[in-house]
Amino acid sequence: MKPEILQIAAMLPSVEAALGEAYRVHRYWEAPDRAALLAEVGAGVRAIATDGHYGVPAEVMAACPQLGMAASYGVGYDGIDIAACKARGIRVSNTPDVLNDAVAELALGLMIGLCRRIPQADAYSREGRWTAGTFGLTGELTGAHAGILGLGRIGKEIARRLQACKMRVSYHGRREQAYEPYPYYADLEAMARDVDWLVVIAPGSAETRGLVSRRVLEALGPAGALVNVARGSLVDEDALVELLADGRLGGAALDVFADEPRVPEALLALPNVVLSPHQGSATHKTRAAMGDLVVGNLAAFFAGDPLLTPVA
Repeated sequence: MKPEILQIAAMLPSVEAALGEAYRVHRYWEAPDRAALLAEVGAGVRAIATDGHYGVPAEVMAACPQLGMAASYGVGYDGIDIAACKARGIRVSNTPDVLNDAVAELALGLMIGLCRRIPQADAYSREGRWTAGTFGLTGELTGAHAGILGLGRIGKEIARRLQACKMRVSYHGRREQAYEPYPYYADLEAMARDVDWLVVIAPGSAETRGLVSRRVLEALGPAGALVNVARGSLVDEDALVELLADGRLGGAALDVFADEPRVPEALLALPNVVLSPHQGSATHKTRAAMGDLVVGNLAAFFAGDPLLTPVA
């Protein structure tokens, strides 16, 4: 018989097809009574396919005594209680590297969109206002200084793209990285004070929650802009909205929010923001590669082999 797995949330049709061929899949998110589903199948479930948002629900962990593996569809795993999984002997995998380029592209696109006011220019053209006069001047990235919060895999890809745009790049992280060509700031607030753009791409965790504080945003100032392609939890969102609204922060380009999919109402009317619905890795190519890693990690687990991309 096929091994039994629990699929927590929907994935690409190609991924679901591959899972269906290899396993007896119980579709948790579709169950009209999830507690009843867990009571019926939990004893036989040995692995789950999930993502960083849904993680490993406590009720799933409690109802599945044989659970030994959680394959997460995404690089972020802040929604997964890693300590609890380790305590239970549950292996966890994610999908790093394959989404680096897609997220870096979106970060650059958000920056260009905000700096050159592309959403506003599009509306200006569509609404026929060009006939009444030119749109006006905008900023540009060339020569500006960007500070990257989190010089990991994706942060490095963003840095390379910003250099191609003739920008200066600095970074802040838990520690300085040897052999990197970018100036390091041990103090985030000091970096925010010196840069024109603050790009957030650090992992979401209890340690990084609220790291981009009111003080950091105030240091960035009325000529500065925030770009967040990491997690909404890293930013003091209330302070962000307040400072954007009264002009003490120049602008923001946001792909993530504190309470997704709910975007703060106050942001929707502001002219100095560009908003994106958590689309960092949302390309056909990247999501397919992420799905391949989910399938590959599950196959490795059931074969007794090392996971391809283990988190724990």
